[in-house]
Amino acid sequence: MKILEQCYDVEEFDLSDVLNEEDDPEVFKNAIYFDLEHYVYKKPVCIGIFGCCYYDENLNKLIITQYMIENKYEVHTLLLMAKDYFQKMYSELKKKYIVTFSGNNDFTVINYLFNKYKIDFDIKNYFKEIDLQKEFAKISNNKENIGLKNLEKIAGINRKNELMSGVTIAKTFAKIIKDRDYINRVPEEKINKILNYNLDDVINLFYICVKWKKIKKFVLEGKHLEDKEDSEDIS
Repeated sequence: MKILEQCYDVEEFDLSDVLNEEDDPEVFKNAIYFDLEHYVYKKPVCIGIFGCCYYDENLNKLIITQYMIENKYEVHTLLLMAKDYFQKMYSELKKKYIVTFSGNNDFTVINYLFNKYKIDFDIKNYFKEIDLQKEFAKISNNKENIGLKNLEKIAGINRKNELMSGVTIAKTFAKIIKDRDYINRVPEEKINKILNYNLDDVINLFYICVKWKKIKKFVLEGKHLEDKEDSEDIS
């Protein structure tokens, strides 16, 4: 199991731009930002990478946690670690929201696997979900089923790492599940590329939240992105 704990300095942002939820102006402080890389074959098989972060106001940093399986025997362990992480965020850090992008897919996968492995936990009993794709649909009158990368462009967010397709990531974890020694043969560069892709997804959920009013202004002014992203990079 790869376990990564990282801290990133937060770029300056304007509090007047942050996303509010039911008149709560501190969603960005009270949320965790959640994204999975997973493998599904007819039914969910595994979570390859669990990625989550939160904003530490005292440090003015994002605290990012990633768990990545290295063989099929770690699938159950990762789920237990995910449960522990969520419980800590709720009980110790008093987080109230879970921010996702098109989160139904990730929730379907993790809830299916929690049930399969008889882990008694339901994320939505602890956190209120804020799905940024659905939030964008509200302000754009459902005109655009926007992808994450296009939403990042509207917010003026530049990805730090290389893009990958969900298909490529899923195929990698399919091999990890089927071949215990595959992790020893796959280039370290490829593993880091997948981890960094997930890292960008998680971090950028935070930055979209704190730049939300800028996104809303973009929509209200009737602007459109010229470049449309590839469908494989929607989430």
